[in-house]
Amino acid sequence: MVEGLKRTPLYPLYEKYGAKLVDFGGWELPVQFSRISDEHQAVRERAGLFDVSHMGEVEVKGKDALNYIQKIITNDASKLVDGKALYSPMCYPDGGTVDDLLVYRYVEDHYLIVINAANIEKDFEWFQSHLEGDVHIKNISDQVSQLALQGPLAEKVLQKMADTDLSSIEPFYFVPEANIEGIRAMVSRTGYTGEDGFEIYLSNADAPKLWEKILEVGKDEGVLPCGLGARDTLRFEAKLPLYGQELSKDISPIEAGLGFFVKLDKGDFIGKAILAEQKEHGAQRKLVGIEMIDRGIPRSHYLVYVGDEVIGEVTTGTQSPTLQKNIGLALIKKEHADIGNEVFVEIRNKKLKAKIVKTPFYKRSK
Repeated sequence: MVEGLKRTPLYPLYEKYGAKLVDFGGWELPVQFSRISDEHQAVRERAGLFDVSHMGEVEVKGKDALNYIQKIITNDASKLVDGKALYSPMCYPDGGTVDDLLVYRYVEDHYLIVINAANIEKDFEWFQSHLEGDVHIKNISDQVSQLALQGPLAEKVLQKMADTDLSSIEPFYFVPEANIEGIRAMVSRTGYTGEDGFEIYLSNADAPKLWEKILEVGKDEGVLPCGLGARDTLRFEAKLPLYGQELSKDISPIEAGLGFFVKLDKGDFIGKAILAEQKEHGAQRKLVGIEMIDRGIPRSHYLVYVGDEVIGEVTTGTQSPTLQKNIGLALIKKEHADIGNEVFVEIRNKKLKAKIVKTPFYKRSK
């Protein structure tokens, strides 16, 4: 054990399932249980179960809750109805990103915001510093566990255990209270892997029991426990951003290709002026896909060149388990961002040839 790292309520089970642990943003979490490529393939073809209990949850209540949320996020929360969720960046006044998050609406004066684990304290301070009107916020991260069952067989496996008709939960909707094997849980259908799947929010006490039950019930379908390694390769192939890589205080949602989630017609919000300018005139940098032509794997922060000029850097890169190609996402100067352009990535002091390709690298067939 590494001293000072936080642990989820599933920590006592990790050893039983063969987890290899790493420090992830101050948390001791499994990077893999078996092989990352096997876990990745399980989610693409069958289903995989993730412990994402490290994620943060903040309750927002009060008659001014909607106005408050509208001010701090870039997406339009007025479009939410009871039982619906939305994805949004949250920005600083200069357009840089505080975090990216999910907003769940229970009823018109009660919301749940789900934030990234490494940002819980920073985000909660940000939320507090912008409070106004009749709004009450509460950080309930320590009281909530979250399991994610992802993959084409996720519904089939979970339905064997749930009293709710899961097929009635459309993407980005949720059921506030479902009964799964006698356990009360909120079940949503958002996903972070490029596949169909469900998130199960439940009490810390119930999480280990449900983890084991899902793996037991899903055994015949080939469900595997999955770690952060597969979570990263899966979300990367689908071009889903990771805070700290594709988004940061220095990278705006427009630069990251998330302009769709910046709604300029919804009224005022933090960062609007800069984001409006970037949306209208185009940001100076653009997130693109690259595929290596020379042999080498692009990794985060490797520099990208055209000739002798540094034009940007890799945000995420790996050998894609699905495509069996060495690919990456890179934030580069927009004038070099056309598909088909040749660039060079500096890998171990050598400039290796790559080309700019279309993204996402992977899209599931409906």
